[in-house]
Amino acid sequence: MKIGVLGSGTMGISIGHFTTIKDHQTIIYDSSKNALKSGEKKLSDLLKKLKNKGKYSKEDIKRITSNLTFTDDIKKLKDSELIIEAIIEDINIKKEIFSKIEKLVDNKCIITSNTSSLSIASLASSLKENKRFIGMHFFNPANLMPLVEIIPAIQTSQETLDRSKNILVEMGKVVVIAKDTPGFIVNRVARPFYGEAIRIYEEGIANIETIDWATKEIGGFRMGPFELMDFIGNDINYMVTETVFKEFYFDSRYKPSFTQKRLMEAGYLGKKSGKGFYDYNTEEIKNINKNRELGKKIVFRILSMLINEASDALFLKIASKEDIDLAMTKGVNYPKGLLAWADEIGIDNVLETLENLYNTYKEDRYRPSPILRKMCSENSNFY
Repeated sequence: MKIGVLGSGTMGISIGHFTTIKDHQTIIYDSSKNALKSGEKKLSDLLKKLKNKGKYSKEDIKRITSNLTFTDDIKKLKDSELIIEAIIEDINIKKEIFSKIEKLVDNKCIITSNTSSLSIASLASSLKENKRFIGMHFFNPANLMPLVEIIPAIQTSQETLDRSKNILVEMGKVVVIAKDTPGFIVNRVARPFYGEAIRIYEEGIANIETIDWATKEIGGFRMGPFELMDFIGNDINYMVTETVFKEFYFDSRYKPSFTQKRLMEAGYLGKKSGKGFYDYNTEEIKNINKNRELGKKIVFRILSMLINEASDALFLKIASKEDIDLAMTKGVNYPKGLLAWADEIGIDNVLETLENLYNTYKEDRYRPSPILRKMCSENSNFY
């Protein structure tokens, strides 16, 4: 098909890389010539790197480059059958470009947004034919990460939902469907992985290195929360947390941290700036307390909060239990689906941990999801 990608930043380039390797003619549009030039160079450098590593052949590179066009002329998108927007997370700028796009493309063209946290219904309202609008949230890098969250707005037609899912499945993506709520599945459910880790650090229970060690060594996570925040970028991670917090009417469960805010304000954004929770300019000696009992307590506290969030997503019908677990394993590489993990460690143990935290702090962030209480009273499991 003919696909138009709006935005030549990291995500736009990543999506364009993915669609072209799948043999779709793709045009990446950006109003900025400098941004286009920078994006084209980044992709070219990446392709060379992948070729040198033996991941791509000459034919692969040729196929990608022949399928891909960069342009600052929006009119060149007029023949697109699918539009994927990946520009700055500013709702007004997005709405403005969607209004322009709708006037250009055929009325059968599906128009989508890759937003990670903005309202799909609000974005859809910028179109006259809003039944063809849908959220299509890819994960970076799109050529490697298998998951795409599909988020229908209340305006989205069933036909648009079905077509969108079929397109992605044919491209080899793992698709989950989420309700149009802040953070959808992954960015909502994952918040405690970062927030509770910071809270444990702020309370002096353990240092950054120990928390990261425990979550990897005992929890089985690929990266510790502080390593991951530095990898994502503290500016981006903080912004998503703040957006979800505001969008949920300042629910304390999603409250951002001053610790991360101060790092962001100082310009300590993580790996990309050379310093974040860790200093990447020096060989730091990591002071890790490898007391396994302490490590188990850290992991169980963070895991209980994650399970509580996943449980609440199911309770509020954000997605099915299968899609919630699939999203967390395929979208952020969790070692297990959180609801299946809850069955394994015991829902009663999770509930007890949450109630102890709530009784200790008397903070609403630790309130257990009603579904956990119900399941414990019925002695039932998620699966």
